[in-house]
Amino acid sequence: MTATLVSLQTAVPPTILVQSQVRDVFAAQPGLTRLGSRLIQTCFDSAAIDTRHTALAELSLDSEVADPAFYDAASGLLASPTTKDRNDIFVREATPLFVEAAQKALDACAGIGPADVTHVITVSCTGFFNPGPDYKVVRALGLKPSVQRYHLGFMGCYAAFPALRAAAAFCAADPAAVVLVATVELCTLHVRTSSDPDTIMGSALFADGAAAAIVSARDLPQTHAVATLDAFETVLTPVGEDAMAWNIGDQGFEMVLGSYVPHIIDDHIVGALAPLLATEPALVDAPYAQIRHWAIHPGGRSILDKVEAKLGLTEDQLVPAREILRTYGNMSSATVLFVLKHILENDDGTTGASGPAHTSGPGAGERICSMAFGPGLTVETALMTKVAPAR
Repeated sequence: MTATLVSLQTAVPPTILVQSQVRDVFAAQPGLTRLGSRLIQTCFDSAAIDTRHTALAELSLDSEVADPAFYDAASGLLASPTTKDRNDIFVREATPLFVEAAQKALDACAGIGPADVTHVITVSCTGFFNPGPDYKVVRALGLKPSVQRYHLGFMGCYAAFPALRAAAAFCAADPAAVVLVATVELCTLHVRTSSDPDTIMGSALFADGAAAAIVSARDLPQTHAVATLDAFETVLTPVGEDAMAWNIGDQGFEMVLGSYVPHIIDDHIVGALAPLLATEPALVDAPYAQIRHWAIHPGGRSILDKVEAKLGLTEDQLVPAREILRTYGNMSSATVLFVLKHILENDDGTTGASGPAHTSGPGAGERICSMAFGPGLTVETALMTKVAPAR
């Protein structure tokens, strides 16, 4: 039986960052070069982001934290906490988000309770602790102590795909398996003031968020749209190892996000998709836009622009990715699951440039092609089928 994404839920911390306000804070920091000041204005304004969420309540302009570690609203100055200080906050703030998202995913899954979960996979690249989030989820949700636990750490923006692929493999090995996947990223813990272009780009794009899913091959009551997990592929592009990276520094984790990344994706996206589409002969020579839905990780506006143009997709097909970027920013590994949830919960009427809303393959629903990009440069892809509940 095919593994199915039977539940997908998201969660965000309550503090909202308004892009224009955050831009002004970063632009007002002392010690910036003239070029750095210009880059802050350009990067923030061109990011196609209106709002983001953060686990750091003190980053709010209305904050009245007595002893702020990151941002002093009274002076308007950003601080430089150590990596340990940032990770301590991750431990405190990530745990409730893991639990919230996981509980929501479990509650939304008809026919499944805590005793049914056989595997837990947690994902994050923005902090570490042990006993880790996998342990915390098992305890908080009252799962069986014999649940198999796995944590995927420090993989970056594409990590939701290895997690879902592992979940599908567990279900293939045991048709009775119920796998809980939860990802939490607190990217804003690693913001800093700088004139470095990569650091500025990270400050303009990244945000905090969580997503959790239940994957199973069981025959379960279907009360909402689900997605069968039809195929996964991984491709390493021949260039890009130095263009996208995630390193640990003394003042937090350091993002390397070279301006050439969109060009690398433009050059290699067709080749990266080929192994995935080869799993279904009917899709090999078909126009890309014939696949109705595209759940693209919105690593940035320029990346989405390249994907849309290179694959000949319609503006409507990129709406889910652009909307998530606009309202939530880039939440690393959790982001593509936000996009996928948008697609599962909305019927946008898109038919694709070539007309048909349905193509051949497992199930009789609408096809979804999903992809994310990360350090390496790694391209992870997935083919799914959106199946609506019987009416």
